[in-house]
This record gives sequence, structure tokens and C-alpha cells, in this order.
Amino acid sequence: MLSVADGQARILARISGLAPPELIPLGQALGRVAADDIRAPMDVPPTDNSAVDGYAIASGDIPATGRRALDVIAELPAGAVFSGPLMPGQALRIMTGAPMPSGADTVYPQEVVTREGSRVLVGPIEHGANVRARGEDIAAGAVVVAAGTVLRPQEMGVVASLGQAQLFVRQRPRVGILSTGDEVAEPGSERKPGQIYDSNRFALRGLAEAAGAEITDFGVAPDLVEELRTRLLAAAATADVVLTSGGVSVGDYDFVKAVLQEAGDIDFWQVAMQPGRPIAVGRIGSTHFFGLPGNPVACMLTFHLFVRPALWKLGGRRELFAPHFPASAVEPMKKKVGRREFKRGVLSCTGERWEVRTTGPQGSGILTSMTQANCFILLEEERGDVAAGETVWVEPFNLF
Repeated sequence: MLSVADGQARILARISGLAPPELIPLGQALGRVAADDIRAPMDVPPTDNSAVDGYAIASGDIPATGRRALDVIAELPAGAVFSGPLMPGQALRIMTGAPMPSGADTVYPQEVVTREGSRVLVGPIEHGANVRARGEDIAAGAVVVAAGTVLRPQEMGVVASLGQAQLFVRQRPRVGILSTGDEVAEPGSERKPGQIYDSNRFALRGLAEAAGAEITDFGVAPDLVEELRTRLLAAAATADVVLTSGGVSVGDYDFVKAVLQEAGDIDFWQVAMQPGRPIAVGRIGSTHFFGLPGNPVACMLTFHLFVRPALWKLGGRRELFAPHFPASAVEPMKKKVGRREFKRGVLSCTGERWEVRTTGPQGSGILTSMTQANCFILLEEERGDVAAGETVWVEPFNLF
């Protein structure tokens, strides 16, 4: 069986193309991926400006000691420009963000001066204080958002500060989702004896949408080879990635692998991990195919490990894997040497260190363990049982 890392590498090596770019309004860019480097066409801020409400003066009028009276010649609100130069002995009442007048290079905050009619009394202050320099935030020509960046509110704000109303982003990868098996019932319908309601299709839809994909739902396919083949081919005709759940084990009615061998090809179908060992990875024509396990936790975990990096690469992201970091185990954990194990964990901070415990029983069918958890606990192949107090790696669900 392949290791998790080898499986991930093989999947990513087969993805060579990226989703094409499209031009969208900036207001719709949240969560999208920048298709090109975004460069500043100008300095930001475009001129020196005041960082506070106060009084702009020339540094030559700053007293070394004591107080000095200066004539207040005008008031300058933000958005306006003072046309004339500021002369020695003069001060300009200025608001935050207003451009600095010619001849001024320092601003006194209004709370450190005394205003007496048309004059203001000032004391010692550092030369150049409370002035934002032109280009202090962004220099003209600088890359402010690199291609492959996922656009958050802060990137949207930076792009807006450059005056851009539109930008090129990668199109969302198209994902077709299909559940399999006569034992699976559609939520909202009557459940027959021996059936379970389909949770995987809805969990996968949420996971794929959170990964930036556009979803088409192909429903539940019964355990009929021809029907399954028809639906898989229909999904592959319109999607970049097809996801199924169930039907990839070794049972007499696990048809997905058989259909995939006829309609496409299988790259690999077992990984040395727990949960989630059976997984069929291959292609149907040019469409990437992932046959995920039927057990709900294993289904979500294998998506996280293998499908999401593929979607992120197709979608043009630079970073394909979420970060993980060490935490202290607060309880012992059983672990078999030779495979990578992933336990559902509850991560917390004591104020001095990060600690993690499991959610309890770790059966791959216990879907509620995923709602109780806020991280995966990653236990490497060569590791055995974990004692309380030992360090383990965790990956939070914040990007999951």
C-alpha cells in the first residue's frame, strides 16, 4: 500500500493544468484565487498626509524647550488640498488623512497643544511626527497580491486601495458528486429497512464548496453496473473532478472499481492509513476521479488528504496543504506501527501550551465525532502508542 505522502504526490503529479481565468467584480472576490500578480499602479498613500487630527507645521518652528505661539492660517479637512505653502511661524489645522501642505513636515496632535483664538501654542516634538509618507504602505510597481493567493477581506481592501474595481481570478474547479449503493436513502424520503440516509454526499458538497469548487449533484446510484456507468460518464462529461463514496472495498457489490476499470483507469486504491484505507484514485477520460470510502469519517478524511489538495492545485492556489503544529497529548492513544493514523481531536490552549485529547471512540462510522472535534491528530507511520504528555502533531479544522 502507498503511504499518505506518496499518494498525495502521485495525485498532484497528474494535475498539470489550472482552471482558466475569469474577470469578476472586486465585491465578488472573497475566497477566490488571484489568477495574476496584482501590481500597484501608484504609491499608497499617493501623497504625504496627516496621521492624526491636529496642526501641521514646519519642523523649524518646533521649540527646543518651552512653548511657542504659531498663527493658524486655515483649516484643511480630509479630501481637500491646501493650495499655498506654509510659511515660518504658521500652522495649519489639519484632519486625519488630509495631504500635507507644502512647507510642512510635522503634525501636532490636537490634544497636546493649546488653542487660543487664531493662534496655537506648541511645545517640543519629534521632527516628522504623525506624518504618513507617500508610498509608505505600497510603492508604485510593487506586487501587492501574488498570483495563487486566496483573496480574503484584507486582500480585497488592498486591491480597492489601488482603485481596481475588477480583477482576474481562477474559475472554480467543477466537481460532480455521486453516492452509491442500494443501502443509501435520500434525506427527506422514506427509509426502507436496512437503509441509512445519505450523509456523505452532503458532507462532500460542503467540503468541496469550502475548497473553492462549483458543485453538480448526481444523486444516489443503485447497485446496478450499467446505471453506475451511465452516471459516472455523465458526471465526467461536465466536471473536472468526480467524487463518489462507497463501493471501493472488496465486497461482492462494490462496483465502483470495476466500472472505473472499464470506463477509465485506476492509479491506486489502497493507502496505509486509518481510517480510510480503501480509496480508488484514477481518471475517467481527462476527468480526475476519487472513489472515497463509504464510512462517513473516512470519507471526509480522505477528501481532506487527497481531494482538497487536488482542487486547490486545479484552482491555482500556491499553498496546497494546511499547516500543522505540535501539541501535548493529555491522554494515552493506541496506535499501530506501519500506518498513518488520524484521530479526531479537541485542541485547547492552557495559556502556556496547546493540549489535545481525542473525542472518544474513533470508529470511522461515528460521524458526530467530527462535529465534536476541532482538529485532526496526526500520528506518523513509525510511531506506536502515545503516552499522556507526549507531543503529537495536530491540524486544526479552520481550513477544513
